[in-house]
Amino acid sequence: MPTNAKKSPRQKSTRAPRAPQGPSVPAWHVPPDRTKAWKSLTKLAKRAKGFDMRALFGRDPKRGAALSAEALGMHLDYSKNLVDREVMGALFALAAECGVARRAKAMFAGEHINTTEDRAVLHAALRAPKGTKIKVDGRDVVPDVHEVLGRMAKFAESVRSGAWRGHTGKRIRAVVNIGIGGSDLGPVMAYEALKDFTQRDISCRYVSNIDGEDFYEKTRDLDPEETLFVVSSKTFTTIETMTNAQTARAWTLAKLKDPKAVARHFVAVSTNAAEVSKFGIDTANMFGFWDWVGGRYSMDSAIGLSTMIALGPAGFGELLAGFRDMDEHFLKAPPRKNLPYLLALIGVWNRDFLGCETVAVLPYCQYLHRLSAYFQQLEMESNGKRVQLDGTPCRWQTSPVIWGEPGTNGQHAFYQMIHQGTSPVPCDFIAFAQPLHEIGSPATGMHHDILLANLFAQGEALAFGKTPAEVRAEGTPEWLVPHRTFPGNRPSNTLLCEKLSPRMLGRIIALYEHKVFVQGTIWRVNSFDQWGVELGKVLAKRIIPELSGPKPKPAHDSSTNALIAKYRAWRGR
Repeated sequence: MPTNAKKSPRQKSTRAPRAPQGPSVPAWHVPPDRTKAWKSLTKLAKRAKGFDMRALFGRDPKRGAALSAEALGMHLDYSKNLVDREVMGALFALAAECGVARRAKAMFAGEHINTTEDRAVLHAALRAPKGTKIKVDGRDVVPDVHEVLGRMAKFAESVRSGAWRGHTGKRIRAVVNIGIGGSDLGPVMAYEALKDFTQRDISCRYVSNIDGEDFYEKTRDLDPEETLFVVSSKTFTTIETMTNAQTARAWTLAKLKDPKAVARHFVAVSTNAAEVSKFGIDTANMFGFWDWVGGRYSMDSAIGLSTMIALGPAGFGELLAGFRDMDEHFLKAPPRKNLPYLLALIGVWNRDFLGCETVAVLPYCQYLHRLSAYFQQLEMESNGKRVQLDGTPCRWQTSPVIWGEPGTNGQHAFYQMIHQGTSPVPCDFIAFAQPLHEIGSPATGMHHDILLANLFAQGEALAFGKTPAEVRAEGTPEWLVPHRTFPGNRPSNTLLCEKLSPRMLGRIIALYEHKVFVQGTIWRVNSFDQWGVELGKVLAKRIIPELSGPKPKPAHDSSTNALIAKYRAWRGR
């Protein structure tokens, strides 16, 4: 503008003020559908529709060995998936283009990869050995972790040995963990999985549901004088947990009378010292953790206090060592031999390119009967997201539905649908070569041999099916042939491990943690927040007084208003 030009008066902008911007997404973290590999996989998926598992194995007699990997006493066979070497090559390229290795290093370095909450993601620090340096915002957190572990170990040993006594001087015979979500699913799964390694004269029980029947059944045969409650809530304000905790307090004092008894029968896993003290718990018996530990990744933190009491500090240390084994494998093993990469990439292929909407997790081990429920939260709360890191909608599918039950029980329930239903369901079979208890005899049949024979047979049947010609050759009437035909081509992975132990369980859990991380990175979602659970909590708090207080004015939609009215009527309110 010339210096002698008149400046026009500044006008107010008619545009809305710009919203504050969240943290930027690294330039190398590209949307998956903009990568070369995604375009290649889209083309390969069209070809894969013509894949036939029998033909794939027929063309390559060594396919079973070629499409498998082994590490840490774990053998992963992924050959019974609709993939070939070209598909696998494109999947590895996808992981590289999406920056999986780079983001993994950022996570282990303590960077704030949980962008929506501006937090580091460092569950790996919970199992780091002494002397390791892992910094969060300039602070080495490993000494803090081991300080808490040391206090946990001292307390656990006092309970196990009988040195810790209840208010009336009796030994503790039952430990009841009160928590929900990540404060419950991990500890109860670990306790059930490792029950054979626990001190059996102390039982552990887990109360999570706000349904009063859960508390009633878990405590109905317990003696308050011999019961210790572990209240697990980071904020000590979670409504379900604190309602159950207050019920437990009243249950205890109904017999023990003296409020001072609370300090001998309750401990806390929390960071809210004021609320813990207000409840009556001695803050010396409060065990904390950090905001860089997500609930569903916290079973190896102080949230695992009940697990440590059950297993003992040495057993809990073995569990942590197993986690650490898999952390190191994930960071160091090349992708083609990296178990979390392989599970994750096969899952992306089945979900995004073959259109599979669910995954069945099928442990052939009764001790792992809570594993599928644990993985439900781990995967669906982590990657059940519809927007990318930058807030824009995902143009691809994210977390599948995770479900399952132990074999062989599931075979007599839902395997019918898996074999002959209209929706292919990828399966993760998990088993151990060595049983903890050898039951049976050669004459009557060894239980474990029969169990594993069923597992191997299910994978084979899902993959190869049974053709109409094979059915006819058995003399089946023509009208019955379609009913007895199995289509095959149903994908599955088999994870065969040497033997269940605390260390092996740690490896399995960390394997799936890192699988979820790889998939979340490729899908470009934040695997470490859970905003989806908040809305229901807010609405529930609004409705609670409307169920028991004075008759409310209709304040909801017609359906919710009618349900509230019917509930009040049947409750005589």
